[in-house]
Amino acid sequence: MTPLQYSLLSALAVRKTADQTTLAADIALDRTTTTGALKRLAARNFVERAVDDEDRRARLCKLTPAGGALLAKIEASARAAHRATLDNLSEKEQAVFVDMMQRIVASHSNRDNATALFD
Repeated sequence: MTPLQYSLLSALAVRKTADQTTLAADIALDRTTTTGALKRLAARNFVERAVDDEDRRARLCKLTPAGGALLAKIEASARAAHRATLDNLSEKEQAVFVDMMQRIVASHSNRDNATALFD
């Protein structure tokens, strides 16, 4: 399980069902990378990707029972790893860091791919 895959499972747990473009925006990655990760999760039966009846070009994704069980199993460890990343910062520094990261992500939310970051 990669951090990207964990992020996708977490986003699907919150949204229940979402198209790949929405999920890419949720985790601040381009659609191509997100789609590849979703395909790998689907191959392992952690995510279901169905053609959207309203837009045949889009795929609607949702957690499978196996994906939900995996997420439940790793959630505590993943959250502990996130906390450990910021352990050496004071509470105030952590708040500033998180605020700055959220601002960076928000300022790039209109970008559709990683190449646009370097234009």
